[in-house]
Amino acid sequence: MVRSVVFLLVAVSIAGHFIGCDGGKGRVIPVADFFSEPEQSDFRISPNGKYIAYLGSYEGQKNIYIIHVDEGRRHQRITSETELGVQSCFWANDDELIFTKDKRNDSLQVFAVNRSTLGVRHLMLPSTVKLRWISPSKVINHGFLISLNERDSSVFDVYRLRTDACQKELVARNPGNIIKWYADLDGELRLAIASDSLKETMLYRHSEKEPFRAVVSNNFRNSIMPLGFSGENRSYIFALSNINRDKLALVEFDMETGKEVRTIYSHPDVDIDHGGYSIDRGEMSYASYFTWKQQRHFLNKHTEQVYHKIRQKLKGYELNILDRDTARTRFIVRSYTDKDPGAIYYYDMATDELTKLADNNPALNNRLLAEMKPVTYPSRDGRQIHGYLTMPPKPKGKKPPVIVYPHSGPSDRNRWGFDPEVQFFANRGFAVFQVNYRGSTGYGKEFWAAGAKEWGGKIQEDITDGVRWLIKKGRIDSARIGIYGAGFGGYSALHGACFHSDLYACAASYSGFINLFTILKEVPPHLKPYLQMYYETVGNPETEPELIKSMSPVFHSDQITIPVFIAQGGRDSWSTVNETNQFVQKLKKRKIPITYILREEERRYFRNEENRILLYTELGKFFDKHLK
Repeated sequence: MVRSVVFLLVAVSIAGHFIGCDGGKGRVIPVADFFSEPEQSDFRISPNGKYIAYLGSYEGQKNIYIIHVDEGRRHQRITSETELGVQSCFWANDDELIFTKDKRNDSLQVFAVNRSTLGVRHLMLPSTVKLRWISPSKVINHGFLISLNERDSSVFDVYRLRTDACQKELVARNPGNIIKWYADLDGELRLAIASDSLKETMLYRHSEKEPFRAVVSNNFRNSIMPLGFSGENRSYIFALSNINRDKLALVEFDMETGKEVRTIYSHPDVDIDHGGYSIDRGEMSYASYFTWKQQRHFLNKHTEQVYHKIRQKLKGYELNILDRDTARTRFIVRSYTDKDPGAIYYYDMATDELTKLADNNPALNNRLLAEMKPVTYPSRDGRQIHGYLTMPPKPKGKKPPVIVYPHSGPSDRNRWGFDPEVQFFANRGFAVFQVNYRGSTGYGKEFWAAGAKEWGGKIQEDITDGVRWLIKKGRIDSARIGIYGAGFGGYSALHGACFHSDLYACAASYSGFINLFTILKEVPPHLKPYLQMYYETVGNPETEPELIKSMSPVFHSDQITIPVFIAQGGRDSWSTVNETNQFVQKLKKRKIPITYILREEERRYFRNEENRILLYTELGKFFDKHLK
């Protein structure tokens, strides 16, 4: 029997109204309006541009629907899953879609559905394995490439899954050190990345008939990240690379010689984090990067013209092209701002017609939400740290309380855009402070490497320095500061509770790391190839036990004097419920106010909508009680 436990050891449970504002109505926006599943999602356009597939609800489960673009935009449901919903889908051709279903008992299933006959057939029978799609996800000659850890849970072999038969053919057996595979424009497996956990080697072959050979090797701090093969030269690839430079740049690389051919685009201050790669043409259309907001450097006039035309119709919005037809005349586009979750649109370049397909979150339309502004401050050792500050939309004349919100990772970063958690807190009267501490990605390899073995050191100092800088600026109430995060952000919240109870009034952790010995010992099998890298970036529990102990909240719970909130999934592979329970009991014995939400059926992050709404409802109550 699935057990759900909620320990609410706080003396008072506050009903669902908090001080805040909503579009002049004087009431907060309901929790569900921020965190409910969208009614329509995952829009994909067919190669010929005549059909748009999306996931919509039927009998309480996600199913595939089709929009007939040239037939009055009529909608048609083509699957009828009532027990396990559709998880993801993509077009195999103009008539069929490949899709996976939500897992039951971790059982993976892959299907094909015909849009005309509505016939559904298994492509891969249920199997308790992990699947990784191999880029590009494209059906060629009735087959596409996938990788599975079927033979050995720690390695992924490559198979060609047939769409005309329920069978898979072995294409490449993993010798044990391959962590990524890549196909060319013809669907042939021709590129791989091998790793000994500290050094990565790119392997290449001219065709599937030849063996792979090593081309270039680098340590894990130097990266070549393939984006796709060139359509003009069979041996060239496009990649993001920081070899012989600090920032990731968009480059063209010759796999035959192992040499960089040219730098296509680079930025002096930040990494190039994305490239607009066309799997149909084998070309790059733009280079994307984040300063404080997403920017693009266009590489062809056609793509630049498309963005320009759409932007003229959606002024003030940021745009992302999610999908397009083969002819590059019909597009699926997402719009958004920091204060607006935006919408999904269909754009026809031939007619210059833009049609809204769905709002990303209609419940938040016309709501008064908050502006996310960039900030920069100096760390104590002189680094420039970037982040974002979101103030409540209508403060009541006094300095607002603030929630410090470190990002997960730590190899990740905050980005400007719509964030439901940020807006949820701001709507309830809290300022939200986000920090891209050292170790974050996006600012070059030196800045990232500066976070190595500093999980409990300089990374936390960067966060603390930011909070003290914010206090000095005089914009927030220094007596009402809370800290919250998920994953590494949750770890940072618990670290703050252990070592900075004088600074924070309360701390909240969502699937945060409690014991770093555990996360280094319990690395899932498919992530074992990265273990030595984890030792280099986090610390080695065998040779540096004192470092690991000094950084782990589980060994410092006796220093916590402020209220704590913990949310945990029972199937989180990075934490153990027993350790979390023991941590909670230690705080309880010391009479520390504690709110503990355990959902045993969930993994690291809650997928069930009811569980998510419970999580944020209780989180709102927690901060309202201790920061208001």
